[in-house]
Amino acid sequence: MNYRLELRKISKSFGEVQSLRDIDFQVGQNEVVGLLGDNGAGKSTLIKIVTGYHQPDRGEILFNGKRVEHLTVTKARQLGVETVYQERALADQQTLWRNIFMGRELSHRFGFLDLKTMKSETNRLMLESMGFTSAAVNPESIIKTFSGGEKQGVAIVRALHFRADLIILDEPTMGLSLQETRKLLEFVRDIKGAGKSAIFIDHNVFHVHSVADRVVVLDRGTVAGEFQTKDITLDDLMEKMYRVAQTGSLE
Repeated sequence: MNYRLELRKISKSFGEVQSLRDIDFQVGQNEVVGLLGDNGAGKSTLIKIVTGYHQPDRGEILFNGKRVEHLTVTKARQLGVETVYQERALADQQTLWRNIFMGRELSHRFGFLDLKTMKSETNRLMLESMGFTSAAVNPESIIKTFSGGEKQGVAIVRALHFRADLIILDEPTMGLSLQETRKLLEFVRDIKGAGKSAIFIDHNVFHVHSVADRVVVLDRGTVAGEFQTKDITLDDLMEKMYRVAQTGSLE
């Protein structure tokens, strides 16, 4: 199978602490993979390796079947990896269009900012991808007036607009209301609808089970289990998570 991302026997230590040990992890084309595990399970370290922030001590990283040596943050982004953090990732005091194009502004051939194109493109994204139909929201709207779920949606749409192939969602529902969470989960489903892939990290098993095609459970730096969500009920998954937390094993 040609995976969008594949980690083979990845290990990483920090001094005497081994954060990851012989991790095998894959994300398929057009697949949402849920990443679950208690604090200290190794989720953050794994993601920092995928995004090029940390280098593994050993193991292989492959994108679209091709091995990548010395993955860096810049190289990961060039390979189509984007991370959507909690809503703090946006500039609250800036307008919607500025947040969409922040760091990637469009310009005319003479170097001046192409404001017209950026605003019209933002307006198109609002209507087609973000679901903003209210006249109260426009490209000049200030981000701080948006709900938490809407802010997360803006970040996801921004990543898709700039052709991200693998979007990492790091605890995206934290601090969101039920209604905002529902909107956020719709945006996660839209990632797959756009033919892209995602890694969805969340403490809430219910949220992960509702949008992920597959769930990978980490425990103390190893893969404790892997399940197709269509083959496991939410109750069974929660029971297995509880067993892992208590014993470190699914047996």
